[in-house]
Amino acid sequence: MTRSPSFLLVTLLFIVFPCTSARSSIVKGENGWVVSTDKSSLVIRVDGTAAYPVYYGSSDAIPATWRQNRSTGYGYRILEEVPVRGMFADKLPIVEAVFPDGVRDMELELTGGEVITVRGRETLKLSFRDKYYPVEIVSFIRVLSEYDIMEKWIEVRNTSPQRKWNLRLDNLLSASVMLQPGNYYLTHHSGKWGGEFFMRSTELTTGVKTLMSRDFSSFSNTPWFCVKNEESPKADEGETWFGQVEYSGNWRLDFAQTPGGYLQIVGGINFWDTRMELLPGESFTTPRLCVGYCNDGEEGAMHRMHSYIREQVQRHPGTIRPVLYNSWYATEFNISESQQVELAEVAASLGVELFVIDDGWFKGRKKDNAGLGDWVVDEDKFPSGLTPLISRVHELGMKFGIWVEPEMVNPDSDLYRNHPDWVLHFPNRSRTEQRNQLMLNLARKDVCDYLLESLTSLLTSNPIDFIKWDRNRGVTQPGWPGSGQAEAVRIKYMENLYGLLDTLSERFPDLIIENCSSGGGRPGMDMVRRTDQTWTSDNTDPFDRMFIQYGYLGAWPASSMVCWTNVEDNHSLSPGLEFVFDVAMQGVLGIGQDITSWGEKERSLAKDKIAWYKEYRDVIQFGTVYRLLSPYNGRREALQYVSPSKDRAVLFCYDIAGLHSMQPGDPSVFSPIKLKGLDPDAEYEVTGNGIRSGKALMEGGLAWPVKGVIKSGVLTIRRVNHE
Repeated sequence: MTRSPSFLLVTLLFIVFPCTSARSSIVKGENGWVVSTDKSSLVIRVDGTAAYPVYYGSSDAIPATWRQNRSTGYGYRILEEVPVRGMFADKLPIVEAVFPDGVRDMELELTGGEVITVRGRETLKLSFRDKYYPVEIVSFIRVLSEYDIMEKWIEVRNTSPQRKWNLRLDNLLSASVMLQPGNYYLTHHSGKWGGEFFMRSTELTTGVKTLMSRDFSSFSNTPWFCVKNEESPKADEGETWFGQVEYSGNWRLDFAQTPGGYLQIVGGINFWDTRMELLPGESFTTPRLCVGYCNDGEEGAMHRMHSYIREQVQRHPGTIRPVLYNSWYATEFNISESQQVELAEVAASLGVELFVIDDGWFKGRKKDNAGLGDWVVDEDKFPSGLTPLISRVHELGMKFGIWVEPEMVNPDSDLYRNHPDWVLHFPNRSRTEQRNQLMLNLARKDVCDYLLESLTSLLTSNPIDFIKWDRNRGVTQPGWPGSGQAEAVRIKYMENLYGLLDTLSERFPDLIIENCSSGGGRPGMDMVRRTDQTWTSDNTDPFDRMFIQYGYLGAWPASSMVCWTNVEDNHSLSPGLEFVFDVAMQGVLGIGQDITSWGEKERSLAKDKIAWYKEYRDVIQFGTVYRLLSPYNGRREALQYVSPSKDRAVLFCYDIAGLHSMQPGDPSVFSPIKLKGLDPDAEYEVTGNGIRSGKALMEGGLAWPVKGVIKSGVLTIRRVNHE
């Protein structure tokens, strides 16, 4: 009797990976391991003392051929699960080491594999050792099944008993991922200061495409990627692999396509101009590379990544982010207590929940060339300290926040005058200033101790609820004279930065922290893990922000995306205040204007918008977002947010014809807007459209609700409960 291919595949998997009574994410068979999420599977073949990744994709399409004992072919014999520098060169190694006798090649052998639990999740632990030298490498794969995401990282150990047997690491990335032959297209962020998170897509042809940071800044690229197999015009269709390096120092992502069509993806710390030595008994663990798979395109990848970050990564998960007011654009450095109280009283009357003083509150800070590093209150501006202002802000029912930039110092400061050696520098080389700043060397313990003591004193002596943690420049002159660790200074810097933030979080667990880096220059998941929200860009022009925020949402959730109203207008299109608010309500709402200059009309509109936002912000911050129309593709944009229970939804629509010439072929001009994510069997009441079924709204859609150019509209969709 002839058996179908599908029958043979099912039989094969049953034999090699027998079913168990309890569902497991990681199953061991006689030929290797299968690591699975709800929709995806990673297959690792074990052949003697070698481990090879032979498949990563849909769990429904694991090829039977992976069991064959092939001797050639990129992706089986040449590419190992932990590729190292050694033997063949047609691969991207994630470990490159130099042994004390000058040998630069490694040869690994698998010594064991087991399933362990890491933070409540099944994790595959594969142990390797060099065949000759006393070095161990452990590879970890942690499974988050419901998100279709795996976290991968490695640990390198120097196990030598000899006191002076040092292992030099020239390169150490977090993980390698191999994809089967295909025609792959990469979507990533590309930008600059003031134009962060712009979306780019490119075909991956034979060769290597690299995204990276070399100065701690991620303006040009971010550590996020999305790869599709075959180009698809629809964002919610097609096989898609996605992920992020959970690191905001110098990071790197490489995409290597072979002549045979295999795609290798590696990511982790960028070891450019970096080297590290492990002494006997020492080990180093890389940051994590999270990778995922789905078959519903970039939108499916976005939804999984949002849920993963909101529920597993973000600090204070599930906590509503408050509406904030920041006084920077109203006052800049010209700060006084009475002026801030006046702004606070107006902000409270509008419904603001968090009042923030930005730069200029501390000693010597008259402009941006002095004071950084001296984190004490300026007595000229606040003769009685911050207590009277904070008390008034709290009396008004708001939280109080403040701006800090702990990683920087001005040469005109007491800190620099007392400790000029505390900055990153090289002997006999200029100390390059950017924005009149030098960068403190956080790799030094005494620097971190000073910052921890200064910030702890500030937060202990003042009931501060929020800090905006800024970093306004990238790394130059990364020297650490006399340390013996100069070539690892960037890595040590990031370790200590994490420790500083983690310790502050332990000491002040209710403190809200905003991540800022001269705008959106440090968006990585390691900072998302240690902060509550991210300042997306210093550019607050609403039209530019539509593109910036659309791109940001591809990788990070709305609950982390800070958006301000402001008067900035780079395109001379004169958007009204309603349009400005409607753009700023896409994430965490903030107000950045001089609100004391508003008339009754502006205040009334702002009060209504803030009240509406508060009613629906749980949907915006924690719902599923659908990017229905892209500003990159036409004259209109539409974003829809749907609550987890599908009982409420919000639709933001914008007409931005002033930025685009009207194209007759633009489908958004005349076509109805079709909603997504609703219950097809439920009925919904839609602003201005009566009651419609979920099916009708998703299949038939709504007439475009915005009339006129440079206009916006916000529709609410509520499930109708029939008694």
